[in-house]
Amino acid sequence: MTDLLRVILLGIIEGITEFLPISSTGHLLIAEQFGLGARSDLFNIGIQAGAILAVTLIYWRRIWQLLTQWRDAANRDYLLKLTVAFLITSVLGFVAVKLGFKLPETVAPVAWALVIGGLWMIAAERLAARQPERSAVTWKVAILVGIAQMVAGIFPGTSRSAATIFAALLFGTNNRAAATEFAFLVGIPTMYAATGYELLKVVKGGGAAHEDWTALVVGFAVSAVVAFIAVKWLLGYIRSHTFTPFALYRIALGVGLLWLVPVGA
Repeated sequence: MTDLLRVILLGIIEGITEFLPISSTGHLLIAEQFGLGARSDLFNIGIQAGAILAVTLIYWRRIWQLLTQWRDAANRDYLLKLTVAFLITSVLGFVAVKLGFKLPETVAPVAWALVIGGLWMIAAERLAARQPERSAVTWKVAILVGIAQMVAGIFPGTSRSAATIFAALLFGTNNRAAATEFAFLVGIPTMYAATGYELLKVVKGGGAAHEDWTALVVGFAVSAVVAFIAVKWLLGYIRSHTFTPFALYRIALGVGLLWLVPVGA
């Protein structure tokens, strides 16, 4: 298998999994462990930015409305909540970096996170279904979504989209479309900031000369195209379907990995 094909496959995996609640970081780690090869942190975050570009294009009208009509009370309130969620993620993420938290490089923790997260999703969806319909994003939701993003960033297999969507569903916004929109919009500045931070580190550390920029550009482009298709499909799917099939997939994949991979591998 050529390196270009490996890069394309990684871009496809990232594009499909970044916004589906099944963990893109976990799937990338699994793919790297099982034959596609390890990549730099900048590459992994860069192709995530490709997926974020896709969701930016999908939500560009909503983003434009929030930025140009911020004097409207409802838009200003929503924008403030997005900002607070982003700032919470940024501050907690900075603290985690300073404390030395690093992503695991083995499959077993990802497998456990997939299983536990899948079980949690099933339970959370059932709990949310028993509550009265609420589409408004509360301040509690904004704060918990910000925390959930940071937790997902530390534990691969958790899934940023799953953590944020279900934080919203459980604690105040149990309309799937509304919860998904807020979770995705918060992810836009978060992932752009993460990409910029990682790029700055690479440049300052003199690693830019050693980075495979061609692979990064190809992976970014592939991820963006595939994510655009995946998100468009997901937004249509959740109008009349639950997230349970994704939870079952997570559990099956996690159990399969735990069966195949030795403890600690």
